[in-house]
This record gives sequence, structure tokens and C-alpha cells, in this order.
Amino acid sequence: MKLPQSLRNWISIIGAVIAILNLFLIFLLFIISMIFDVGSSYVGLFIYIILPMFMVVGLILIPVGMYYTKRKLKREHKSTEVKDWPVIDFNNPATRNVTIIFSTGTFLLLILTAVGSYEAFHYTESVEFCGTLCHQVMEPEYVAYQESSHERVSCVECHVGSGADWYVKSKLSGLYQVYAVLTNSYPTPIPTPVHSLRPAQETCEECHWPEKFYDRKLEIKRSYLADEENTEWDIHMLLKTSSEHSADGLSEGIHWHINPDVRIEYIAADDKRADIPWVRYTNLKTGESTVYMDQDKKLSQNQLDSLEVRVMDCLDCHNRPSHNYKVPQNFIDEYLASDEIPKDLPDIKSVAMGVFVEDYPTKDSAFSAIEAQVNEYYDIMYPELLESRKKDIESAIASIQEGYSQNIFPVMKVKWSAYPNHLGHLETEGCYRCHNDRHTSDQGRVISRDCNLCHDITAQGTLANMEISNITAPLEFQHPVDINEVWRDQHCSDCHFQLY
Repeated sequence: MKLPQSLRNWISIIGAVIAILNLFLIFLLFIISMIFDVGSSYVGLFIYIILPMFMVVGLILIPVGMYYTKRKLKREHKSTEVKDWPVIDFNNPATRNVTIIFSTGTFLLLILTAVGSYEAFHYTESVEFCGTLCHQVMEPEYVAYQESSHERVSCVECHVGSGADWYVKSKLSGLYQVYAVLTNSYPTPIPTPVHSLRPAQETCEECHWPEKFYDRKLEIKRSYLADEENTEWDIHMLLKTSSEHSADGLSEGIHWHINPDVRIEYIAADDKRADIPWVRYTNLKTGESTVYMDQDKKLSQNQLDSLEVRVMDCLDCHNRPSHNYKVPQNFIDEYLASDEIPKDLPDIKSVAMGVFVEDYPTKDSAFSAIEAQVNEYYDIMYPELLESRKKDIESAIASIQEGYSQNIFPVMKVKWSAYPNHLGHLETEGCYRCHNDRHTSDQGRVISRDCNLCHDITAQGTLANMEISNITAPLEFQHPVDINEVWRDQHCSDCHFQLY
């Protein structure tokens, strides 16, 4: 086939070969992934991103080679025989052939570009892309996400949301993340981007909206004491998520904070928003406004002027909605409650908790330590059980290892204390960041830490000695272990945060 002389150069030929080869590989991988249903996030990465980039490079090389060839021919002939611009003459076979090739190629390329861009968009928005591409870096988030109540909600619905502007922002942010992974310069653990997250009104409230409030919820928390019998301790709490009477809407209860008629603002003294010394309440109907200051952590006027005043939203309490790393005590209790760890295995709760006193450099070393410590304990304390209850001990070891692998990631230095959950107040300050009896206003009002503001205890105790409230009066909290009245004066996290 006769083609223009400017196309007869190695640069253009190499570019054409690169483009055709990558186009062939794209089709081949696409057919394999579709027909044979095989592949992974890396196959998608090659089909929609890497190979198309090489194909475009090859296509660019074709006109580059033509340009330099034309300049070379012009220098050699030193005449006007070689024109600066192509002469369109369809009577010339070379012009006719290159026009047909260029037109057909452009048409096919436009179709492939449109389809490829669409597929690339969906691929980069997929959970597979977010969670598995950078396996080591994103493993903690991906594993915790799969164990969360949002596991069927795609990552981008919360982290990006709708709209082109936030999509562009997320991709620009992703460029730096790719650079950090390629250069191994990412921090461990990766800091939570609390200051760059989209407002909850534009993400969370797409599904959970204040106008659709929910009735109060009865929660039963089942725990096991670290004694020989692994004594079960239950506590039944009525969570006051909304008003006592549904007709009152969000006029009281925990979700009063997001009442559309109320605005709660605060100033955090740290980047993680764990230390909140200043709170302002505003009634949007009456215009009434009250400022509460932590009397133990007063800020100067200069500090108040320099720090951000943030409007409270869902994420200030529900800050780990999909990536919650559980405390060992909690996930061990869950395994005991489900009988994956046999409850009648003596001292198993205490043994399991002892495993998590130390930090381990890798998951494999943690697994080895778990197996060794459990077997060693029963070899010393209950040698007769090593044979008679071998399967139960192996089941307990496997469950402890599974709980470790789902909540602790030593390579990335991720565990519950790296990402505290503010929902509640047991292991972290949580609610007590504001509800601590220290935040007072000039009028003498106090943000109370009264437990009954948020929940009523309706039953508590062991199975053999369960205390039950009557219909009008909730129970006073009773600590499972006798610590006198310490729990009245100290926050729960003062002790529980130090356990691990």
C-alpha cells in the first residue's frame, strides 16, 4: 500500500506497532475477563488505564516521526519540493490511503475512547479499585469496611459523593496518594483526613436524613469477665436516639444534635477533634445562643480567633462508620457470644486478653505468639485439657487469630487506638469530649455527663443474678467488677484506654 514518504520512518513505525500491540492486548484481556470470568483489580488497571496510556504514546509517536522526517527531507532537498503542510489531493494514491486510514482510525479511536473512558470512570469508582489495588496500604480500611454495616455501600458514595467538582478533587488527591505509594513515603498509620471530608449533609444524609428520625433502640451488650468461668455479664440499654414520643421528632434524645431547628458549633484544640474546649448552642427559631467553655481548658481570645468554628454533623460522633477497628475485649466477647470461642473453656477470656498486651511486628509473628501463649497456658494450668479438649482450644486459637487479622494491622501500625471511635464513651472520650460537667456558660448552664441523657439501663448483671428495672425508673449503673465508686468521678476511658 502506497503511503506518504513522511510515514516511512522508524519512529512512526515503532509508534504504530506500539499502538496496535496495546490495542490487541486490551481486547485480549477484556475478552478473557468477560468470557472466562477471571481477573483482578490489576487486570482492570491494565485494561482501562495502563495499556491505553501506552497506546496513546504510540499514536503520538506517529506524527512526531512524520514531523522529523519531513524536516530531514526538506534539509536534504533544499528546495520547495517538500511542502510544510500536506497537499490534499485524492487523485494521489498515497494521500487517499492515508486519509482512509486516518479517518477510519479516528472514528474507531473515538468510539474506543468513549467506551474506555466510561469503563475507566466506573473502574476507578469501584470498591475493588479503592480497596485492593494498593493491597498493603489499604488493607486495614478494606478489611474493616467488609465487616461494617456499610459493606454494600461503595467507597465513593461516602468519600466523594455526587457532583463533578468533588470527583475532580478526589482524583487530584489520588495523584499524590499514588506518588506516596510508589515512593514508599506514606505515613503509618495514615492520618484520617477529617479536614478534607465532604460535609455529612452531602453524603450521609443522602440515606440518613434528619427529617426521617428513628424510634428509641434497645441494645443488649453481652460481655464476659476475665475469671475462670468466663462469667457472662449482660447490660440492656434503651438508647434514646429520638424523643420518648415519636410525634416530638428530634426535640430530645441523642439525635437532638442534628435537629434542623438547632445548630451546635464547636472549636477543637487539636487536629483530630478529640479535645473540644468551646461549644456554642443556637436555637434557630428564637435566635437564642449560649456559649459553653471547658473550665479546665480555657482558650484565650487569640486562640478562639485563630481556630476553626465547625458546625457539628454526623461524623463528629459517627467518625468510624465503615472503618471501625474493635477493641480486643469487644471482638473476643463477640466470639464468646457466638460460641466460636467455647465459653466453658476455663480462663479463655483472660488468656485471650493477655495476648494483646504486647505489640507484634507482623501478622505472622502475632499468629505464632497467639498459638504459643494459649497452648503454653493450658499446658501449665490445665494439662489434662490439651488432649481432652484439643479441638476447642484450636477453635479458640483460630478465632483469636481471626479477630487479630480483622482489627490489628502491625505493618501499617493500625489498631483501635490509632483510630479512636467517638461513638460512646467506654474506650475513648467520645461523648465526654463535651458532656463532662466541665463545659459551663456565663449563665451557669452545664453540659451534663448524666448517663440517662442518652440511655436508660433496663437490666444488668449475670444470668443467675439479673437486676431488672421497673417501667418508670431506670437502673443505676453497676460496674461488673467492684471498683467502689471510682466510675462516678472518672471517665470510663481513663481505665479502658490504658488496657492495651
